[in-house]
Amino acid sequence: MAPACPGQPARLCCSQRQARRQAESRFALQFGVKVVAVDAQLSVFYEDSVHFDRDLVEFGTQGGVHVHKDGLTVTSPVLMWVQALDIILEKMKASGFDFSQVLALSGAGQQHGSVYWKTGAGQVLTRLSPDLPLREQLQACFSISDCPVWMDSSTAAQCRQLEAAVGGARALSRLTGSRAYERFTGNQIAKIYQQNPEAYSHTERISLVSSFAASLFLGSYSPVDYSDGSGMNLLQIQDKVWSQACLGACAPRLEEKLGRPVPSCSVVGAISSYFVQRYGFPPGCKVVAFTGDNPASLAGMRLEEGDIAVSLGTSDTLFLWLQDPTPALEGHIFCNPVDPQHYMALLCFKNGSLMREKIRDESASGSWSEFSKALQSTEMGNGGNLGFYFDVMEITPEIIGRHRFSAENHEVSAFPRDVEIRALIEGQFMAKKIHAEALGYRVMPKTKILATGGASHNRDMLQVLADVFGAPVYVIDTANSACVGSAYRAFHGLAAGTDVPFAEIVKLAPNPRSVATPTPGASQVYEALLQRYAMLEQRLLSQTRGPPE
Repeated sequence: MAPACPGQPARLCCSQRQARRQAESRFALQFGVKVVAVDAQLSVFYEDSVHFDRDLVEFGTQGGVHVHKDGLTVTSPVLMWVQALDIILEKMKASGFDFSQVLALSGAGQQHGSVYWKTGAGQVLTRLSPDLPLREQLQACFSISDCPVWMDSSTAAQCRQLEAAVGGARALSRLTGSRAYERFTGNQIAKIYQQNPEAYSHTERISLVSSFAASLFLGSYSPVDYSDGSGMNLLQIQDKVWSQACLGACAPRLEEKLGRPVPSCSVVGAISSYFVQRYGFPPGCKVVAFTGDNPASLAGMRLEEGDIAVSLGTSDTLFLWLQDPTPALEGHIFCNPVDPQHYMALLCFKNGSLMREKIRDESASGSWSEFSKALQSTEMGNGGNLGFYFDVMEITPEIIGRHRFSAENHEVSAFPRDVEIRALIEGQFMAKKIHAEALGYRVMPKTKILATGGASHNRDMLQVLADVFGAPVYVIDTANSACVGSAYRAFHGLAAGTDVPFAEIVKLAPNPRSVATPTPGASQVYEALLQRYAMLEQRLLSQTRGPPE
């Protein structure tokens, strides 16, 4: 069999062999949310799901979380996650799913969330009775019953303390791949240590959501993998060891509670006898390290060196494959989940589809067809007119408002409608390229851009994307990409991981479809425009917060 992955909070994925009907199939399961099984041709043949709010109403969550009275603290009940795994496996068993053919499993969990195992819990994991569900046996195993998750923003004080301890935000980003973020695990651990020292002292192990789910399958504590561990503000991403300075700034004895991190393609052990006896997994079923949902999505989208994925949704997100990263104050650098010698980066842009829809309504009578006609009727480079459209405070960069500039770099109050539309789309894509390059990304001759999300259906928008980046654009079905990516990763781990290129494992997967190639002459047009856009962005930034560091 293959992989398991925790996601939302966790996805589990596994690859398996099924005689007769599907020789060598893989199965992916979203922990608490969805299970997907994939056959030898990488086609989905089984799906099921558990919905936290609907199927586990006794926990009283909304969107799988509890938002506390301060509006900043956001947690999920750890036993809800445990029970979700019980439910999904029982549903699979009732459906006749043949667990005996599973050769390996892996998974992907929501990033940054953490689980706190009480002293003695490790012994309980090794002695689970196959006659009882997991929840009944693990009820007393957690020192913190409601776990901080990625939506939490209550650790501003701890973030400042961590940055101060290592010499500032930029020093922390060079060390760990990101400046201090409130959702990042190290800062959450520091808050728990400061506000609940008794619970911390009774904690023998701290897991990420991903390694927590892997631990359930192992029947012992699973190590944190390099890629998900990169989202903690604790891992030195170059050396792939815990930073002693960061650990010391967060809490005492933290290294022993975290354990040693491992490469994301590692086989961390064989499946627990609990699952062998209760569900019929084979004793030799291997557990491949679980990772975070974003790294697993990179695997599911099958990015290779030099590739970039652009998710065009409510927020726009860039996934980058990097060889030589340059950590910055914006974005995140993680260890690569499928190649431990390389890296991945994430960049998030808050003004995404809602901003595009506003300009569509204002300048194209609410019609995407008219919007596309405007892109078709205006020239590349838009006559030198550039625009910044941030109706809500942007993340990358931290600017708000609409700012339009003529070809002479004079700020103007308005553009003609067609110019406005092209200025929006060119500006959004130029910002993405500029900030990707700031993290060390470079377009290569073999670069592919994978476009996903709602706007990826607009071919004229994707043509601008191809022109700005100077690379062909493809579209791919990325439904369940983290789950499917974990199934791929399970096979990769089973095939000896680093000794076999990941691309070799996924060569049977459906190929992406080419939808746009750069227009001849585009690189010359945008080379100068990109420099101007970056200069004007810095001008706007200096007006709002003073000169850059």
